[in-house]
Formats: sequence, C-alpha cells, structure tokens
Amino acid sequence: MKRIVLMLVFALILSSMFGQNIYLDQKIWPENDESKFLTVKGERHGISFFEKHKFPEVEYVAVEELNFDTYHTPNVMYAWYRKWAEMYPDIVEVYEVGKSFEGRPILQMTLTNKETGKPTDKPAAYFEGGRHSGEITSSESILWLTQHLLENYGKDKEITHLIDTKVVYLRPQNNPDGATLYLYTAQRNRSTVRPHDNDRDGLLDEDDEEDIDGDGIIYQMRKKAATDEEKGKANYIIHPDDPKGRLMKRVFEGDGDYLVYSEGIDNDGDGRYNEDGIGGLDLHRNYPENWRPDIGGDKTGRGYTQYGAGAFPLSEPESRATVLFVLANPNISVVNSMDTRVPMHLRPPSTSKGEESMFPKDLALYEQMDSLGLSFTDYPWAGDVYETYSTRYKVNRLTGDPLKPSPLFGHGPDFGYFYYGSIWYGDELWNNGAMKDYNNDGVYDDLDAIRWDDEENGSRGFKAWTLFDHPQLGKVEIGGFHPKFFGQNGPPWQLENWAKKQALFNLAMAKRLPELKWVGHSVSKIEDNIYEVKVSWKNVGQLPVALEQAKLVKIVKEDRVILSFDDDLEKDDKVEVLRPETYDKTIYAGYTDAGETKQVVFRVKVNTDEKVSGTLKLLSTRGGYLEMNVDFPKR
Repeated sequence: MKRIVLMLVFALILSSMFGQNIYLDQKIWPENDESKFLTVKGERHGISFFEKHKFPEVEYVAVEELNFDTYHTPNVMYAWYRKWAEMYPDIVEVYEVGKSFEGRPILQMTLTNKETGKPTDKPAAYFEGGRHSGEITSSESILWLTQHLLENYGKDKEITHLIDTKVVYLRPQNNPDGATLYLYTAQRNRSTVRPHDNDRDGLLDEDDEEDIDGDGIIYQMRKKAATDEEKGKANYIIHPDDPKGRLMKRVFEGDGDYLVYSEGIDNDGDGRYNEDGIGGLDLHRNYPENWRPDIGGDKTGRGYTQYGAGAFPLSEPESRATVLFVLANPNISVVNSMDTRVPMHLRPPSTSKGEESMFPKDLALYEQMDSLGLSFTDYPWAGDVYETYSTRYKVNRLTGDPLKPSPLFGHGPDFGYFYYGSIWYGDELWNNGAMKDYNNDGVYDDLDAIRWDDEENGSRGFKAWTLFDHPQLGKVEIGGFHPKFFGQNGPPWQLENWAKKQALFNLAMAKRLPELKWVGHSVSKIEDNIYEVKVSWKNVGQLPVALEQAKLVKIVKEDRVILSFDDDLEKDDKVEVLRPETYDKTIYAGYTDAGETKQVVFRVKVNTDEKVSGTLKLLSTRGGYLEMNVDFPKR
C-alpha cells in the first residue's frame, strides 16, 4: 500500500511539473466523465473517489425555474449567471475572474446600471460564497441575492436606487472544484482539492473516507470496545441525556465504552482512520494578513502555526482571485465571504481583542453591523473571531475549563479590515439543526439538534445505528447525523430560509454604502476678472468614504476636487486657476463622513471676453466619481 501511494505521489509531482490535466485538454470534467474513476489533477486520489453519486437534495441540470428547495451545482449556478447576463444586458456583466486549482472557471457578476457610469466610478459591495467545499449554503445565499436584486430592479425603490448608483459584485462559487467533489461524490474535504499531507507522514491524501456500506453518504462508525487496548482508548459513551440512545458523548480516553470513527478503512495501515483525505488546505487561512505557516513550518518549534495555511500567503488560486480582485477595485467598502455552520456574524479581529487593535470609530461601525445582521438572521452570535467566536460556548465541554480567546491566522476578515480597511465579514450559516436551546443550558448542541430533527424534520437528519461487518474493525455500527444535508447544510426545505435571511443582511449592508451627491455650486465675481467658484457635496450614505484603518494603510485616497478647462483656454492663459496654487488644480478635502457636507473654493482669473465653461470633478476612492459643468459669466 505504501509503495502504491508513493508512486501516486511521485506521479502527482511529475504531472504538476510537466503534464496537463487530461480534463483541461478535453474540457471533460470528472463529474461528466463516464469512466470508472474520478481524478484530481489527472491522478486517482483515493479508494472512495471511485464512483459518482447523485443526491436527491441536489439539482444537477438547470431547469426553467430557479427554486431554492434543492441545492445547485456550480454548473447550474453558472448557467443561471449566463442566462441572467442575456436577460439583463443593461445591468449585468458576467465574466471569469480566475481559474480554480483544477482549472475550472470562477465566474463573477458585476451588477450595476451601465447607463449611470462605470462600475469603478461607483461605491461598491462584494459578496462571495463557496470558499469551503461543503459549505454550500453560502453559495445558495449569493444565488438567492442575485435573483432577488435582478427581479426587483425597477420595482423596488431601494434596490433600483442601489443598482443605479452603486455596484454589487457577486461571486457564488469561489471553489468550484471542492463544491463539485462534494455534490457528486460521497466525499467531503475542508476546502481546496490540492493534495495535502494532513497527517504529516510524508504522503498525500493516502487515507480518505470511504462509503463502505454503499449508501452514498459517509456517516460515523461506532465500535464497542472489547479488547484491553480498545478499552484503554475508548473515549465515547452513549449520551445519557438522549432517551433513545442515539447520540454519542465524548469523554476522556479510557473512560468510554466506544470508539468512534468516520466511515471508511485504514488505507495506510497506521492504525488511524481517514486522517488524510482529499485535499486539506483551508482557503480561509491563506490570506496575507497575519498569515502563519502550516503545522511543521515553524523551524523553531516554538512559534504559532496555522493548520491548512498553504505554502505561502495566497498560494491558492481561489483565494488569490479574491484578493487580487478587491485590490484592483478599492471602491469596495463592504464584503461578506461566507461559510457554514456556526451560525454567526463573524468579523475581525482574529488574533486580538477589538479594543486592543481596532480604531474605536471603526469598531463602533462593526458593532452596528452586528446588530443589523442579528435583526435579519437572529443568529445566536455576532462578533469577532478571537474572543466571541472562540469562547461562545464559555467552557470546554470535555474538561469543563473556561474557554479563552484563541487566535486564527491568515483569516479573510482580518485581511479585510487591517489590510484592506473595509467592513468585511466571514459569516457562518446553518447550525447542524440546533435551532433552539431546548434545555436552556446556553449551548446549541447535538441534544438540541436531534430534538429539532425529531419534532420538525421527521427524524430524517439522523441515520439509526446499523450493524456492519467492517473488514478491519470487525463488528461496527454505522449511523449518525447526515453529514451533508443536516450537519453541514440544512435539509432542502430549510435552504431558502437560511439563504434569504443572510442575503437580506448583505443587501442591508450594501444599502448603507457611502454615496456622494452634489449639494450646490456658485460662481461669483470678486474682482474685475477674478471669480470665486464654490462647490459643496454631501455623503448621504450611512458609511464614511474611509474607515480609520483605511486611512492608516492608505488603501483609500482623500476625496479631492479638480477644476479643469479646455486645453485651448489654458494654453493661451485665457483662464488661470489661482487657488489652489498647484499644477493639477486639485483641492484635497479629506474624507467625507456619513452625513457630512463639505465645501471647497477655487479662485479663477479669466483673461478673455469669450464664454468660459469649466468642469468640476469630485474623486473619491470609495465614494465614487461625480462631475458637473460650471459656466462663468462674461466679463
């Protein structure tokens, strides 16, 4: 087995160095291939990557009407994006923003009224789903929001105004490789399908999960400890608070009655099960802000590391496609790049307390957004990663020790705030069915989930433990929560509820974008041929044109006004701009806060009896671009 795995690893290396993926050459992706084996990068990956499986919860071919009572593959989502581009050519542009690890297109939509200006001349929001392979509810939320905006443009006053004056960038699938793997096979993986040495044994993807009972789903296995060795390792008991004896509760090693595994076999013979599945890198740990090397990457052995970080910041094409896009479009003020399944409005900071590292004014804006989000979603939590997220359950459920804040490195929201200076969330949707805290213990756990499943979901989310003769472990039972359409994502009848309420929060943030409007202007003669031009504008949006952090890192320039004239007037000195006394005729006006009105004054000398007209231009990185003509009275 080891020799075969090493040969596969060597083949992968050679393929990456010299070869091309056969699916890239033929434009035939594994999910459409009728051969026996599915592949990644032209090489077979694992025992259970043999056969495709189609789930009744998934729509694999686009139909006439888009409904949210099933999940949709990346190809179905792309079909709708292309269709919408044809249906709404005046407001929609669809394009490829990058390619995935396997070479699949990453499609994105720009949504704005093309007649009211270029997208780059408008304030912007960016929303993204699908970064993590199996966290597909987030992609459905983007798809729902896209349809909602398109169908209500011209009907809903606020949505029409948003699309007329702003731009919304929408990317439903940032990781089409992983989502396709998840939706077409029994497999699960953390994020990208790039081969990864999860168990640090020098091999790549050599021990993945297997659907050994053939039902197309990878559940859990439990084995009653029988030998002294097994009893010494047993760390699960049947949960005493579950009257039907279905749930397992973790205890200290040696104190349990059972061993619990994910479904599969020990491919590499190391005594562990399914510890090195397909891929393993984490696209949400691959951002450049506060990035740390993967486990084993710290040569001192004493520093911080981050599991799944990648070889270097932005080593993965999927995360690189996001970062390069937003850096090339600094007009973006609001971002949400979503996952599942806490559920929580998740924001920076990820390595410190907000009071320690954020500007108070910025933190206050984030806290306003937290409250705004909860008003739509009613999630149990909203707040930062470092403190709120890591201590949300208060105590370690195994030891009873109080939980302490814990850092997360290379995280998207930290890049979004500290590096990019924006409002940037990484919201988590769905919650393993734990809809209510039934026993009022302050924890949303499996006890709550199974009760909700029984009362509201017809007990469809949990498979009863079923005896199975395992080739290595002997007698085991296979069962537990459905990992795809209960544990990680909701049953389809719950899908639209979660997709919609999250989308409405994102829409509410977009409606708060900065928006600059001219308030007025005047041209008055103050001397024989000297004129004073006053112009004022107001930010009628609910966000400033720059967070304090954006000013610090210089991602956003000051708002500035330029007064210009036709070249023939200037070259003969028929018109001279006396104030400001700069060659570019530009007044730098600082940053326009929400609700603030600003005014600048130019002084102009007119040396001709001809009619003189000029152009005032207001340039704001995140507030947009405005322009107007000004006429000077004849002398």
